[in-house]
Amino acid sequence: MNDRQITFLGITVKTIVVHTVTYSIMGVLAFIIMDYETTFAETDLRYIMRQTNDAIVMAGPLFQPIRGLLFGIVFFLLSDAFFRRKNGWIIMWLMLVIVGILSTFGPASGSIEGMIYTKFPIWGQLVGLWETVLQALLLSYLICFWVNHPEKKWLSITLGIAFLLVILFPTMGLLAS
Repeated sequence: MNDRQITFLGITVKTIVVHTVTYSIMGVLAFIIMDYETTFAETDLRYIMRQTNDAIVMAGPLFQPIRGLLFGIVFFLLSDAFFRRKNGWIIMWLMLVIVGILSTFGPASGSIEGMIYTKFPIWGQLVGLWETVLQALLLSYLICFWVNHPEKKWLSITLGIAFLLVILFPTMGLLAS
């Protein structure tokens, strides 16, 4: 790995793409497996979660490049720990799970604060953790692999096409509605 391959722009663009794609894949899987349509309409979650047919929920993937940019900034600042060592993806994944999921500053569902300060049952919060923990794992592994193997053109093409589709589908759905 030479230093000129690890640039702010390179890490940020790849993070935007990988985050948006993995977020959307995990979101669709969780939507189906966890039956979000029913769960958000018929449980107490209806008081805090938008319904799945809400236009802003459909637009959710369109906002993910912003989060990808924010992640990319942090990943670049910590690039020595993540991209310049073997299995840096494990360090990235642990950082995302510990800081971004379990130890948020606010009472997010599944976080320590959420389990202490919200009235939602702990079991319900724990059941939903698989979605975010697995997305963090996919994000960490794929971004580290892509950054460390820029010669894998098939990966750039595949993720680029997936990103375009993830942006295109909700845009078309919003324009049609």
